[in-house]
Amino acid sequence: MAAATRLMARLRRLPLLFVAVAVLIVGIAATAHAPAFAQEEEARPWSLRDLFFPRRSDRVAPPPENRFPARPKKKKPVVRKPAEPQVPLVEKTTDARTILVIGDFMASGLAEGLNEVFANNPAIRVADKAKGSSGFVRDDVYNWPLEIPALLATEKPAAIIVMMGSNDRQQMKVGEEREQPRTEVWTKAYELRTEALAKALAGSRIPYLWVGMPAFKTQKMTADMLAFNGIYRAAAETYGGEFVDIWDGFVDENGAFVSTGPDVNGQPVRLRADDGINLTRGGKRKLAFYAEKPVMKILGLSTPTAPASLPTGPLPSSQPATPAAPMPVDRTEPIALGDPALDGGTELLGATPPAKPALILPGEKLAVQGIAPAASPGRADDFGGPAASVPARETTNAIKRNSE
Repeated sequence: MAAATRLMARLRRLPLLFVAVAVLIVGIAATAHAPAFAQEEEARPWSLRDLFFPRRSDRVAPPPENRFPARPKKKKPVVRKPAEPQVPLVEKTTDARTILVIGDFMASGLAEGLNEVFANNPAIRVADKAKGSSGFVRDDVYNWPLEIPALLATEKPAAIIVMMGSNDRQQMKVGEEREQPRTEVWTKAYELRTEALAKALAGSRIPYLWVGMPAFKTQKMTADMLAFNGIYRAAAETYGGEFVDIWDGFVDENGAFVSTGPDVNGQPVRLRADDGINLTRGGKRKLAFYAEKPVMKILGLSTPTAPASLPTGPLPSSQPATPAAPMPVDRTEPIALGDPALDGGTELLGATPPAKPALILPGEKLAVQGIAPAASPGRADDFGGPAASVPARETTNAIKRNSE
C-alpha cells in the first residue's frame, strides 16, 4: 500500500518536471542571444518588482538617431545689396572717334570708367585693348613697343591713354642675369623700356596721355608705385605726352592708402576691393574722372555730354531777352600819392565833420582847465569886486607876489 502511494506521488510530479525542463531550455536560448547587460540582469530571479519596474532589457529604447533630436537650424536672412543702376549705352556712329586704352588690368578699369563717361555720346568710342598681365618687365608675355604700331593701324584712334606698372614689381631679365626690382641695373633697363613705348607713341603723332599709378594697400607696393610714376612722368614729358597724376584721389590727407573716399560727386564710396589692389565701380569712375578733362581737351570737347537740363533748341519767344540793368558802381577818384595835400584837400574822402563839444561842467573846467567857477554872492569865497572874475590861477599868483 505504501509503495503504491509513493508511485502515485511520483507520477503527479512528472508534469511539473517537464514544465521546469521546458522553462530551463527557453531561458538558456534567450540568454544566448541577449546582450551583455541583459545577461547580468537575467541572473536576478523574477520577483513582483519586475511588474512595476521592468528590467532594462524589457524596455523599448528609441532609435539612436531619435534620442536627441536636432534643433531646427535658423535660417539667416539673406541681405541683398541693391543692384547698381546700369548706364544706358547709345549706339555709336560709324564715324565715331576712338579713345584707345592700353596697359594692364588697371587700364581695363580706366576703360570701364571712360565707357561710363561717354555712354551717352554717340560720337566717342572707347576701345579697351589692355592686357591684364602685361607690363614692361615681362616683355616676353607682351611687348608693347613692338605691338603698338599694328594696334594703332587697326584702331585708328584719335587719342591714346596708357596706364600700366602694377605687374612690374618682379625680377627682370637683363642680358643673361635676373635683376631684383629697383636695383640700379633694373631701374636703368626699366627706364629704357618705358622710353621705347613713349617713342613709339610720339612717332605716331597721335596725342596721348600717360595716367600714373595709385597707392596700394601694402606700403612696399605704394613706395614702388611712387618711384614708377617718376619714370612715367619723365618719359611722357620728354616724348610729347601728358602725364596725369591721380595719386591724391586715392590717399588721405596724410598721403596714406584709403579704400573708401569721396567719389566724383563728393560722396563717400568704396574705391578699392578687399585686396587693396583692384578698383570698385566707384574707383573706376573716379579714375576716369582724372583722365576725362585732358582727353576732352585733346578731342576738342567742352563736356562729354550735354546736360539734359539745358535747352537744345531756340528760345520759345522770338524776342531777344532783355538784358538786366547794370548795377551802379561807386568808384573812388584816383589820388596822387606824391601830393601830401591830397590834391588840395584837407580831409580824407568820407571824413565826417567833428562833433560839437559837449557841455563842460564847472567841476570838469576846474580840474582840466584850472578855471574856478564864479562865487555865489554872500559865500565865503565871494570877495566881491572885479577880482571874482579873475581865474583861480591868476589869483594865486597875485597872492604870491604880494607876500613877497
